[in-house]
Amino acid sequence: MAGGGSFDTFPKLLLRNAAQLGTRPAYRHKDLGIWQSWTWAQVAGVVRAYAAGLHRLGLRPGDTIAVVGSNRPKLYWTMMAAQVLRAIPVPVYADAVADELAFVLAHAEAKLVAAQDQEQVDKVLSVSDRLPQLDKIVYDERRGLEGYDHDRSIAIDDVIEDGRAALAADAALGERIDELVRTGDGSDVAVILYTSGTTGAPKGVMVSSRGGIDAAIDTTRFDRLTDQDVVLAYLPLAWAGDHYVSYVQGLVTGYCMACPESRDTIEQDRHEIGPTFYLAPPRIFEAMLTRLMVRMEDAAPIKRRMFNYFLDVGRRYGEQVLTGRPVPLSGRLLYALGRWLVYEPLKNVLGMSRLRVAYTGGEAIGPDLFAFYRSIGLNLKQLYGQTEAFLYVTCQPDGQIYSDTVGPPAPNVDIRIAESGEVQFRSPGMFLGYFKDQAKTAEAMTSDGYVRTGDAGFFDEKTGHLKIIDRAKDVGRLADGTMFAPKYLENKLKFYPNIKEAITFGDSRDFVCAMLNIDPVAVANWAERNNVAYGSYHELAGHPLVYDMVAKDVAAVNRSLAAEKLLAGAQIRRFLILHKELDADDGELTRTQKVRRRFIAERYASLITALYNGAQDADISTEVTFEDGRKGTIAARVKVRDMQVVGPAEALGRAA
Repeated sequence: MAGGGSFDTFPKLLLRNAAQLGTRPAYRHKDLGIWQSWTWAQVAGVVRAYAAGLHRLGLRPGDTIAVVGSNRPKLYWTMMAAQVLRAIPVPVYADAVADELAFVLAHAEAKLVAAQDQEQVDKVLSVSDRLPQLDKIVYDERRGLEGYDHDRSIAIDDVIEDGRAALAADAALGERIDELVRTGDGSDVAVILYTSGTTGAPKGVMVSSRGGIDAAIDTTRFDRLTDQDVVLAYLPLAWAGDHYVSYVQGLVTGYCMACPESRDTIEQDRHEIGPTFYLAPPRIFEAMLTRLMVRMEDAAPIKRRMFNYFLDVGRRYGEQVLTGRPVPLSGRLLYALGRWLVYEPLKNVLGMSRLRVAYTGGEAIGPDLFAFYRSIGLNLKQLYGQTEAFLYVTCQPDGQIYSDTVGPPAPNVDIRIAESGEVQFRSPGMFLGYFKDQAKTAEAMTSDGYVRTGDAGFFDEKTGHLKIIDRAKDVGRLADGTMFAPKYLENKLKFYPNIKEAITFGDSRDFVCAMLNIDPVAVANWAERNNVAYGSYHELAGHPLVYDMVAKDVAAVNRSLAAEKLLAGAQIRRFLILHKELDADDGELTRTQKVRRRFIAERYASLITALYNGAQDADISTEVTFEDGRKGTIAARVKVRDMQVVGPAEALGRAA
């Protein structure tokens, strides 16, 4: 490929990196326990051949190619090769069920599909009768696909080899590809990212290459990222967060993107790679903390005492040490000892010893969870973003980290608060519109060009940083006028290791109630240590001792709420533990693991009724989808537990 002028497209950035960073590692992938590496020069050569092969399969400018699977170098290279041809990649969630996959592929009019393995190929083939525009499937992993119709499905390696041979035999083909790169326009649609569909059908967010590149240049400068950095590319390909961090920022900075072997090995692979920059939604940080707490429960008493003691030291001094603020000599010495005995070993266990910057985004993180990681010296920061912004709307500068804010506007982002309290923005990476949906695009935009986020927030008077209260449509009032902010309450509940998910209710009602999911790892560990027998999640969730344990966590949340003037009246009066885990396959969560509140309110209406009519239990029968796609039913009698409301005096006494 010949070099272009300005670097306003991703293929032009790839050429620049091959020329300037040719021998630097661009991608790594662990396969069969061994890490393999590709330099920028090697990647450029592979992508050129791959583009030629896709061209020979009929991919043309403006066509769409869906990318389905987990994080694999060849799936990222599929996106690069498509962009070389000025076609448009459409990443799809690997765990999307067949109907969800069919919707996106049909709506995006995907001409080709690049799939990771046999599972994804089978899924595409199962809905192919609904996809008349689909021509061919290319796939990464050959295992299990030897006997398939190879007129319809072709290995990516074979496409690359075919393209390499064609380039060697036909100079005109190479000239055509080079010309496509040279004439690539930064205003072209570079990718279509489908939203998770929290409030309805997913929408295809069109992002231009210039917008994505400009936004990434701003944020990489903000966090001083360079080609020496390393990221673990493990987040869903279809999520804006992965596309931004693992793909766009990688091309902008030239840093190395490492793909784990599988979902099950992410923790070990993170430990081996030692990323320097890391992005994760709060759920992942919650899971890591839960695993830590479970391990400490099994530790010797002296280790548990040391762990708890130095966690307290971290809470007192960690933030000041991390931000360079004055700390008494005794505190600095204690923290240094804690770093040697506890904090650094903890970060090593988490695979975060080399981290310079870590972000959490996607939804609000609980303040206690946020404080824990910062207290052990991890530079964890918050960003607030949306797919329509191509991720960043705000981000926290080093030294200005507050658990209750998401920071000031990101570089070159303009934010305003509408009279309704809704946050609205304009940004460099702002989307071009929703694919084939001008009406929804018009709804999302103001007349003067700002994007409506649908979130309620305000700027803190002291810091100037943005505070997000909740989704604007979700913030409500109890019958007595008390503010009801469900996400805020749910984050408080989910800080406790026993609670994996929480959904609260209270808008226009007399009091707040909650439906909870227990964390099966933490609670199973507790059950084993306490000789509690159970045969299923349902049995464990309904066990009286589990209810007692969770009730203590809910009581602690109520005590903390009692000390907050605005939310003291929003304490949780009743709760129940659901008989099943909330599952994206059952429509209860989005593919980014966000709760679909409206769906849950309809599906579990009988349980909500029981929470508010004083019943002590309720019968429920729920359809579930098993991993192999079969449907089944789980029937249960779910108990309801009453809770005491805490007065201000008791809250203050507890704090003292």
